[in-house]
Amino acid sequence: MLTSTYTLVALSVEQARARVEVQGLLDHWRPGAWWGEAHGPHQFEQACEGLRRAYESCHWRKLDKFVLPALRRAGGAADGLLLQLEAISRKAAAARASVQAHAANGNAACLAALARCCELLLERLDREERELFPLARTLIPGEAWFAIANQMLAHDAHQHENRAHAPAGPAPGPAAGRAEYAEKQSLFLPLAQ
Repeated sequence: MLTSTYTLVALSVEQARARVEVQGLLDHWRPGAWWGEAHGPHQFEQACEGLRRAYESCHWRKLDKFVLPALRRAGGAADGLLLQLEAISRKAAAARASVQAHAANGNAACLAALARCCELLLERLDREERELFPLARTLIPGEAWFAIANQMLAHDAHQHENRAHAPAGPAPGPAAGRAEYAEKQSLFLPLAQ
């Protein structure tokens, strides 16, 4: 029980960070907040980059890597909720694609799609907290929580080691961002598996 509590607290902290990032993006780029002001291409690039970071922080969480696979192994009680969360994720992905499609035109449709994507991400985060965490607590056995906690600690240690060995210098460019994206994408376990 103590291990599951530790793990769920760690996941809640990660969840809170993702929520703050998405809510901040939504508040900053909400379509009504900018009426009467002209946006240039640079602002829409900033909006797309902010959405990319927020979207990725919602999809590369420890919840996705460690808890969802354990829930899938636990059996069918969580299947309906997992399918619903995956449907929300697909809608968010479609909204994100719409943001990118409209960003080149720099119009209100871009900001509306960004707001829709953020709202969907927040909906998923909320449902995970209200429904998925309590379900996980009851469906995942104690020994599995211990394994999940160990995986999370090893993951944190690996990330800390990679940051410590990262060369000092200028911020990575777009190519480095794509390499990091590809690496993280290989770690992401979609809900539909």
